[in-house]
Amino acid sequence: MSASSKAKAGNVDLGTIVKGFEGAYEQAVRDLGRFNLVIFGETGVGKSTLVNAIFGKDVAEAGAGRPVTKSTDYYEHPSGVLGIYDTKGIETGRSEEQILTDLRGIIASKRSLPLEHQIHAIWYSLNANKLRWEASQARFIRELSEENIPILLVLTQVRRKSDGSINPEVTKVIEAIRQDDLPLRPQNRVFPTMAQDDEWDDARAHGLQELLDATFQVAPEGVQNALNAAQRIDLPRKAAQARSYVQAAAAAAAIAGASPIPFSDAGILVPIQTGMMAKVAAIFGLGLRKGTLATLAGAAFTAGGVTQLGKYVVTSLLKFVPVAGTMAGGVIRAGVASSLTYAIGEAWIAVCTQLHRMGPEAAANVPTDEIRELFMTEFKKSARKSR
Repeated sequence: MSASSKAKAGNVDLGTIVKGFEGAYEQAVRDLGRFNLVIFGETGVGKSTLVNAIFGKDVAEAGAGRPVTKSTDYYEHPSGVLGIYDTKGIETGRSEEQILTDLRGIIASKRSLPLEHQIHAIWYSLNANKLRWEASQARFIRELSEENIPILLVLTQVRRKSDGSINPEVTKVIEAIRQDDLPLRPQNRVFPTMAQDDEWDDARAHGLQELLDATFQVAPEGVQNALNAAQRIDLPRKAAQARSYVQAAAAAAAIAGASPIPFSDAGILVPIQTGMMAKVAAIFGLGLRKGTLATLAGAAFTAGGVTQLGKYVVTSLLKFVPVAGTMAGGVIRAGVASSLTYAIGEAWIAVCTQLHRMGPEAAANVPTDEIRELFMTEFKKSARKSR
């Protein structure tokens, strides 16, 4: 019996689900596009630490970077949803004018390309420990702003006291920058940051969420999902986007169930539900190999058996679905199809959240039995809530 016949008969096997998830996941990642960031700053300013803190170490570990000009290297996240142009500072021996010319050339070469190839934001990074702000830096920012790319000014390695205050000398630098009334986005703000904890002097990381929020604020709408998939510090933002996918899939399942679906034909919901799970996995940016992720998704999906094991649905899950979605005559109606799809989505969000917190290396070694158990626990919770 072919895979399509199995689906029609309601007997979808794990291999079919895994294969369907892999294809849907590839498409979901392509649909995200790519967010491209230019980060400017001298060596030692902490650019790599800042990027790794917000986007993970995958970018830096992808390789030495591909030179695009004499002063700029390009790094692409393995998933393809993030591109970083690392622009070296004047320590390369090139003048600020030459560096600016290089930057303008990169921006111009991308401007007529599709959105995912264009430059979307610039982080101009300064080391707060240098405690100086020069007229040449202000001039550089003003000239670069003529390219109409949002520029965010980031102070790195800003140590903050337990009361939230920072070194008064650093405060003076921030005030000097603001007084120059530069075309910084958003609203001429300066972002003091500490990318990672420093146990030596009890300095704690801070400012990363504010910088990320501002970057979302200035990024084009068409690449915000890519930025969300790339970032690793704001799980609620990922979950919120994931829930929009779940709601859309639940609505699609309701439409499919508008004409009652016999349990024997429940496999027609599988593409809707695996497609939803693929989109959720893509927005979480788990950093797992496609095959590994598909296996975990298959283990979770078959744990519930809510589309391919009609008997299991009736005997184990009927009490969890809303009264409005009654099952009668061995069929799945619109309300039930929608509720079950929603429960699958919420359970999978919980799984992806847990995998994200573990990190790619640990997540890749999670036993499938643990995934099944977590999925079913969360599935039943969500099903109860939807009553």
